[in-house]
Amino acid sequence: MECSEADSTAASFKAFLQKSSSRSDRNLYDHLVLLLVKIMDERPHDAVDVLEDMSLELKRALFKDRQSSLREHVTPSAGDMLAEHQLLLFKQEQDFNHEDPTVETGFPNVNETAFYLEQAGVGLGREETQRILLALKLLVESQGLPRCRLWGKILGTESSYIIAEAEYAEGDGEQSADEDLQEEEEEEESGTQESETDPVPRSTYTHPPMVPKEAVGTGANRCFYFVCTEPGLPWVKLPPVSPAQITAARSICKAFTGRLDSPVLSYPPFPGNEANYLRAQIARISAGTQVSPSGFYQAVEEEGEEEEETGRDQCQVNPEFEGVSSFEMAQSLSSWVHHIQHILKQGRCTWVNPAMKVEDDSIEEAEAGEKDERPDEPEPEYGPPLLTNLSQDAELFHTPPWSLRLSSTITPQHAVAVLRSNLWPGAFAFSNGKRFENIYVGWGLKYTGQGYSPCVPPPPQQEYPSGPEVTEMVDPSVEEEEEMRMALEEQQEVQQESEEEEEDEEDDN
Repeated sequence: MECSEADSTAASFKAFLQKSSSRSDRNLYDHLVLLLVKIMDERPHDAVDVLEDMSLELKRALFKDRQSSLREHVTPSAGDMLAEHQLLLFKQEQDFNHEDPTVETGFPNVNETAFYLEQAGVGLGREETQRILLALKLLVESQGLPRCRLWGKILGTESSYIIAEAEYAEGDGEQSADEDLQEEEEEEESGTQESETDPVPRSTYTHPPMVPKEAVGTGANRCFYFVCTEPGLPWVKLPPVSPAQITAARSICKAFTGRLDSPVLSYPPFPGNEANYLRAQIARISAGTQVSPSGFYQAVEEEGEEEEETGRDQCQVNPEFEGVSSFEMAQSLSSWVHHIQHILKQGRCTWVNPAMKVEDDSIEEAEAGEKDERPDEPEPEYGPPLLTNLSQDAELFHTPPWSLRLSSTITPQHAVAVLRSNLWPGAFAFSNGKRFENIYVGWGLKYTGQGYSPCVPPPPQQEYPSGPEVTEMVDPSVEEEEEMRMALEEQQEVQQESEEEEEDEEDDN
């Protein structure tokens, strides 16, 4: 009995030692056997002292590397790449010469503007505002701009546009105008070369005269704009806007994608890509929402200039402006004025007669023997003059164009006047007495009432003028054709007899 109990105890103890580990998939029994065999083979001095080291060495020898120690190549994410670009905004060169802080720089203090806009409940957040400030600083230094300001942010379906407005320096306008003339000449030369190599039939249809683009530095092209999708990414300069693009933008309602080279698929067709569409919307928003306190600007008066019905197109800061309290600015729309020219239906700020540009074409048509049918002279368009009060703005869909309020009714002494546009949702302006600023943060679309209705296609044109020469008739029968043939033969015989009689009379004479 005692032997059987000892055997069972030894068997259970051996079974316990042979339990496999959940981590290394080995058991203590095999490890001790191998350890004892190793000790008997090596017979180390002071085996009891090196027992633990030999056990660890044995475990290391049996270890199998089931996982590679090489690190996989990690592709940087879009956020990591953006962070690398934005990191350059916070670095400055070692040879940077610190300028006098009292000297006025080309970029404004966006943080101060954001402080007042935050009181009005408008803004982009303090972190993004700080990054935009550094991006504007980099833009001014790289482009050498005399003045630059944050125009706003237009949202898109894929990414948004951060927009900076800059003014032309002396000589930039002439250079841009020369570039436009060169582009037009290249287009004309390419058109003449194509006509010479591959002549096409000349159509009698005369296209309506194209309204010329406003000169750089005037009208809708008074300023130029840079855009970027995120602070730190490269700034892209938008092209000048044309009247055709503004007219087409008024007829469509399309959200932006965030890609400047994407096509604008719409009806009526838009002449250009999204960069041109963005520039047209910026011109429309600026003309309708750029406002200032009454008296801050004054009209530019030039010697010998006569006042016209169109009014003046420029204004300058009034040095005698003493400021208006925020409480008065928030009471009446008469305290605010437009300091940007109104865009006419023609797509320009100043009306021009497009028929005057087609004199050369009419001369060529007259030489070719074609009839020169001049259209009726168009009636000139006149918009509201510069520095017009906001109280004269018209309603749209029974909606007032503007909303006025104070940023705080609890402490009106330190509040700012906030002006919000209802026709262009996202356009705001504030004034604290002497300082004011305009900003736009929205989708770049105008208020369309309860719903947007696209333009109806025009009726189809007639293929040809309807007349008796082209009117379809019923085919005659065989009997009718025979009667007509006999009648024609009789007419020919009578004609021949009359000719013979005339010849006989001449011979007799």
